[in-house]
Amino acid sequence: MKTLTKTLTIGMLVLGMNLTQAAEKVTAGAKGGRLLGNESPRAEFFVEKDRTVTLTFYGADMKPVPAQDQSATAIAEAPAGKTRIAFEKKGDVLVSKAPLPAGEKYTVVLQLRQTAEAKPRNFRIPLNTAICEQCQHPEYACTCHDD
Repeated sequence: MKTLTKTLTIGMLVLGMNLTQAAEKVTAGAKGGRLLGNESPRAEFFVEKDRTVTLTFYGADMKPVPAQDQSATAIAEAPAGKTRIAFEKKGDVLVSKAPLPAGEKYTVVLQLRQTAEAKPRNFRIPLNTAICEQCQHPEYACTCHDD
């Protein structure tokens, strides 16, 4: 009986992980960054050449809309240690006040609020800025394979 219970539990966990991964398929935005969430306006996470992060917002029609009441913070979980990064509004987008720490293949946890009163949403982004040969997007926004 214990074996059957363990087998069913493991099976349900695997099924749940597969459904979660299917719901969070990576899609790229107009700049080639990673689109986050599915509520409008959607944010595009894009790492600039100077390693600052730009969050551009898109309406349901996938046309850019100005950042309004959105706010964001990030924690870069780099090998050298965790770094908190604040964002500020510049023009129609949110831009990180500091660049991401040096290095690759670490996780950036982005906390995004659509309004000051809204519940924050957390996004875990595996940072790898190398360009995928197939889709030509950075690996953190690669749309051609599952990671």
